[in-house]
Amino acid sequence: MEKLINKIPKFLFFTGKGGVGKTSMSCTISVSLALKGKKVLLISTDPASNLDEVLDTSLNSSATKVKSIENLYAMNINPVIAAKEYKEKIVGPYRGILPKEAIQQMEEQLSGACTVEIAGFNEFSKYVGDESIINEYDHIVLDTAPTGHTLRLLELPSAWNDFIEHNSSGSSCLGPVSGLSDYKELYDSVVENLKDESKTLLILVSRAEKLSFLEASKASDELKKQGLRNQHLIINGVFTSNDNDEVAKAFEKKSKEALDLLPKNLENLEKTKVGFYPNGVVGMQSLKAIGQNEVAKEFENSCEELNEQLKTTIDNTLNFDELLENIEADKKGLIMTMGKGGVGKTTMACLIASQLAKKGHKVTLSTTDPAAHLDYIKQNNKNLEIKRIDPKVEIKRHVDNVIAKNEGVLSDDDMALLKEELSSPCIEEIAVFEAFANTVAQAQDRFIVLDTAPTGHTLLLLDASKAYHQEVLKNTKDDMSEALKNLLPRIKDEKFTKILLTSLAEATPTHEAQDLQEDLQRAGIKPYSWLVNRCFSLTNSLNNLICQKGLNELTYINKIKNELSNRTVLLPWIKEEINSTDELENLIKIKK
Repeated sequence: MEKLINKIPKFLFFTGKGGVGKTSMSCTISVSLALKGKKVLLISTDPASNLDEVLDTSLNSSATKVKSIENLYAMNINPVIAAKEYKEKIVGPYRGILPKEAIQQMEEQLSGACTVEIAGFNEFSKYVGDESIINEYDHIVLDTAPTGHTLRLLELPSAWNDFIEHNSSGSSCLGPVSGLSDYKELYDSVVENLKDESKTLLILVSRAEKLSFLEASKASDELKKQGLRNQHLIINGVFTSNDNDEVAKAFEKKSKEALDLLPKNLENLEKTKVGFYPNGVVGMQSLKAIGQNEVAKEFENSCEELNEQLKTTIDNTLNFDELLENIEADKKGLIMTMGKGGVGKTTMACLIASQLAKKGHKVTLSTTDPAAHLDYIKQNNKNLEIKRIDPKVEIKRHVDNVIAKNEGVLSDDDMALLKEELSSPCIEEIAVFEAFANTVAQAQDRFIVLDTAPTGHTLLLLDASKAYHQEVLKNTKDDMSEALKNLLPRIKDEKFTKILLTSLAEATPTHEAQDLQEDLQRAGIKPYSWLVNRCFSLTNSLNNLICQKGLNELTYINKIKNELSNRTVLLPWIKEEINSTDELENLIKIKK
């Protein structure tokens, strides 16, 4: 860590999937720099930021001095609030002019994750592009970096005109930078500073896990293409066993195997490894400890305390068999596993599909994962079919269709912007919609299990687009298929559809799943159950550090079961890599 601290330039950006430790690492480095006498501003753009808790300081949207540390200032920019203000700036002038349905479509079009990101980017830009502010600090640290998609968007000429006003494709989830011409000079300065290797270092944060490394690898390549070539990899939570506990040894082995298979582009980066801190990183003492490479301290009686508290925590939760009995009672229907990347929603979908088929039900497992390894769950079970939806094929089909409709209608600049919008991360959901819808229609006489489902925003966008076409264009011969038209009503039907939110018993995955739940509720959809995956608290480990990790998990399990879900299912961390149906079943062998 010391070597990394000594090479920090003016700007430091952190990127990585939720739950990998971006905030912990950004706070650790900011505190270390401040202790060296550097004046530091730390900015979070996470809507569910816990920066206040980690730094033990009440923060707001302006720079606030952090308690007990000289030279360190921090602030929370809430991009959700910024997005609401931004959305009204775009939509407001059209109220009372366009039909209500058109306003509804514009509002939903600007309700996606892409708009939240660009609004957050707008808010922090002055801290990266305004010299009068920049010169006040030695270092400016941002704990969530813009994506390559956002950076590409900002460089397109048509991004600064009124493209959204004229965009009739009905497919865009973005269109948000139009109307921001007042900020063009500032944005240009921001992008220039981001690409300057003498001024900016991008830190990729990853867990010592195969999937986490793959996500970091993709982000590295994407941001390199946009000019952010000065990169460093932090591998967080590297566990080393200090006894002969079977679970601890298996956990250490998993981390080592993931490190041995590090993607080539990450292997070539300078790296910093950070040890396993079972209690999370909160408060100055723990931040200083990480900065100084201290080993996590063990606490006496952690295993005894975990076993005692666990008895209360698992009260009023379901085991997997009970959930399965509830699901199969209707003998057919749609089951959707939802959750952010890396929490195990594909594993949960495979487990549910294989168990239903094993009980004699006709089941279709529909996945957007083109990897062939899912074949292992068939085990010659004639009741189970696997239907793969290849996102690349569906995206190409969708993009080609939209471009063909607009070719010769839009200018070259506007067409370039449309193509960039069609490369948005949100477009994949829209592109696979029709394939999903056709599969969902089959749930009238069998179980359909979807391992990647459309969010509430995407469903509302579909609904708003349909209403807009029907009312404004008076298009009675709508070009949507019957399966697409019926998709939202079917998903809203609680008898027909059961949505299972998948999370981990950690802060960020829990917050992200809560956000997904609120997103669905906007569309009038109530999740059926929460699945809390990879619980170390259920492993029966006697390793002190793992028991401490388990104790920390109980906070989030209690929040989920008491505040967020009427049906909560807990599944253990298992030592095996899941490559067979037998290993899947290890997830459900532990009973309450």
